[in-house]
Amino acid sequence: MLFDYPQVDQGYQPISSVWEGSDGELIETMLRFYSSISPEPILDATYNRGRFWKESSREVVSMDIDPKFEPMIVGDNRVMEGVPDAAFGTVIYDPPHVGPQGRDKSTKKFDEDFGATVACGKEHDWSLSYLYPPFLDQAKRVLKPEGLLLAKITDMVNSHRSKWSHCDFMRMADEAGFTVCDLIIKVRTGPMMSNKWATAHHARKRHCFWIVCRNSARCER
Repeated sequence: MLFDYPQVDQGYQPISSVWEGSDGELIETMLRFYSSISPEPILDATYNRGRFWKESSREVVSMDIDPKFEPMIVGDNRVMEGVPDAAFGTVIYDPPHVGPQGRDKSTKKFDEDFGATVACGKEHDWSLSYLYPPFLDQAKRVLKPEGLLLAKITDMVNSHRSKWSHCDFMRMADEAGFTVCDLIIKVRTGPMMSNKWATAHHARKRHCFWIVCRNSARCER
């Protein structure tokens, strides 16, 4: 079923810049709040197990590079071979959040949930932001004019340095021709625990960012 949120045409219905609910609830809220055209069909370019859509009846086309998840499109979201131009009202993007150096073997399915198998070494400046530009070019191509790109981005610490992935994504999205409209902080209910480290040098991240981009020269609906 769809989540029961107020329609944006009922007057002033604000959306908070800090969200403490689930990703699925937030996505539905963003679709209702930001969409200026029909948000469907939706391309989930990093589908995985489809956890965003467990309680949704939205028309979602699933894409994943791993065939074990049985997506509708098996492929790399940096290429999107065979996906037609201007076909989608929304693209959802939840890329890897940590590299292999940050792998937490104490947590089941950690690699799968956080993408900790993707290369993130010295040649990439210890960052995963190199994944963004080719994806953004493809997202720009397959989105309809005025369509939305909703991206879940998490900063990380790698090689003893903070990597501000959300800043990289917003800059790169702007360079790709999107208008970056909003930034929503999504808070987790508890910290990600690990017995890997004996000493803490950085704050434990209990949040991620959902970045709202429009395939348009302006943000306003």
